[in-house]
Amino acid sequence: MSDHVKHECGVAMIRLLKPTSFYAQKYGTGRYGLNKLYLLMEKQHNRGQEAAGVGVVNFAARPGEEYILRERALGASAIREIFERIARQQQQQQQQQAEEYAGAWGGASLFLGHLRYSTTGKSGISYAHPFLRRNNWPARNLIMAGNFNLTNVDELFRRLVETGQHPRYRADTFLLLESLGHHLDREVQFQYDKYRAKGLQGAALHKQIEQKLDVSNLLQRTCHQWDGGYVVCGMIGNGDAFVVRDPAGIRPCFFYADDEIVVVASERPVIQTVMNVAAGQVEELPPGQAMVLKRSGIFDLEQVTPPSERRACSFERIYFSRGSDSDIYRERKKLGEQLTTDVLQMVDYDIDNTVFSFIPNTAEVAFYGLLDGLNCYLNERKRRMIREGGRHLSADELDRILSQRVRSEKVVLKDIKLRTFIEQDASRNDMATHVYDITYDTIRPRADNLVVIDDSIVRGTTLRQSILKILDRLEPKKIVVLSSSPQVRYPDCYGIDMARMDEFIAFRAAVALLHAGGMSSVIQNVYVQCREQLQRPKSEIANPVKEIYAPFSDVEISRKIAEMLTPKSVNAQVEIVYQTLEGLRTACPSHTGDWYFSGNYPTPGGYKFVCEAFIRYVEEVRSREQNLAG
Repeated sequence: MSDHVKHECGVAMIRLLKPTSFYAQKYGTGRYGLNKLYLLMEKQHNRGQEAAGVGVVNFAARPGEEYILRERALGASAIREIFERIARQQQQQQQQQAEEYAGAWGGASLFLGHLRYSTTGKSGISYAHPFLRRNNWPARNLIMAGNFNLTNVDELFRRLVETGQHPRYRADTFLLLESLGHHLDREVQFQYDKYRAKGLQGAALHKQIEQKLDVSNLLQRTCHQWDGGYVVCGMIGNGDAFVVRDPAGIRPCFFYADDEIVVVASERPVIQTVMNVAAGQVEELPPGQAMVLKRSGIFDLEQVTPPSERRACSFERIYFSRGSDSDIYRERKKLGEQLTTDVLQMVDYDIDNTVFSFIPNTAEVAFYGLLDGLNCYLNERKRRMIREGGRHLSADELDRILSQRVRSEKVVLKDIKLRTFIEQDASRNDMATHVYDITYDTIRPRADNLVVIDDSIVRGTTLRQSILKILDRLEPKKIVVLSSSPQVRYPDCYGIDMARMDEFIAFRAAVALLHAGGMSSVIQNVYVQCREQLQRPKSEIANPVKEIYAPFSDVEISRKIAEMLTPKSVNAQVEIVYQTLEGLRTACPSHTGDWYFSGNYPTPGGYKFVCEAFIRYVEEVRSREQNLAG
């Protein structure tokens, strides 16, 4: 993606099912669990580059020793910093004890890792996962991390207040932790009252509580309150653990289990690589289900919320997830292949005088799919020419036909990152031009068309400030920019950094067309409808913002986008072609969470969110206009 868009976080959890001595003997290290956690996190570094955190539960800890440990760090090098810190702590512990002692970290049996992107939340070490809720009673301790965004934060806050609590923050992470913690306390109290009535006391009573703790029950009581997309991992001080996924399957979650280990991660190929297992051995956690792991090592999948219509995020497939997953690789190729007909029309089927490339580097797989489609077209054209020429073709004519090929080059190169010390707008824009570079002499000036594919054009800022200007230096006749995803038209509230209406170039283009066509009243009508929608019960709210796009075809909006993104200094004709919504659904049939493109949200909170986003947009525009008039 040429536009920088922050997205959902990554989680990793490990439960060792054998004594730690087993792994030391079989694998030659007492840090087997930590090593695997490190790999799981590094392999998911694409999912969070602002912060990371690790937590463990050590079953072997004695009274007076810490049994829940946590380390967190900020920045792109947070994973390395955390594990270096853990290694130093282990070395210090080993110096004080037997050489084979792995330390509190290495002796743990439960491991939890998190990688964070801050999307709508705040940044800083206090916001880095995992979060910890402490208590002297082990069964009341909870350490939690997740990949989530909840849309009903105000509702959750109010419910906690109604129970008599005094929440210190309104952030969804804190409210989610406290909601789980509240029901954990109630579950512990229930078990306490039950076995106290049977005559148990002291350590025996609390041991029974820890064994009988009903994690599924506390999840059922908690999760039905959440509206949003989530995968939440939790570890309880008694040694139980859980992973729970939202009812629509918006956020991804996979696991692998054998007789030695249970592994959970946000992406399937990560588990495949780290555990050296086949894709078929890695399972997907079904929507609305929780994996509940007891301290005894027994685990089950349990339905804790009724599953709704499956709406797994399609942006995962287009861009965010690792392309090494076999299904994702195939889907991204299909997305590129499906643009073949549109791009051929854009260059008047003139393959001989067109160079094809991609905008690094996430669009590379879609580019391969586009090449497949172009080669299929070209092979059919060759067959037709040979059939038409028949026996009258000379050897030279036949060679000329067979020598036709798709001209593909690596035209665009990511060169440098713009530094923030540039303060003046003119200087900043000039520097932005050099974020990308080109491979010179890859096209024939004023003779060739240039086609480049990107996986998504969300804001278009990088195209306007950098890419189109630098491509124009090659002097192509025409520049065609392809997007393997459809036009992003609606904001996200489930974990991706796309919350404002006016940041979408498709929205700005539609608004510009409304104004140009004398239809500005549509904007006011939608604004009134959005305000009316917010007076309805959340389950009945619709999406009036769709009416902003209704008067125009996708092609009309794409043309306006090309006009708006083309700098005046660019001489080449510029065209922009987007994937269709139908094409996306054909390529990714199992991931129907396409609300970014369709406006069809998977939960009631999404419709409330889009109405609020449009209201903010209109009111901010009015405020700016009033300030200018004043």
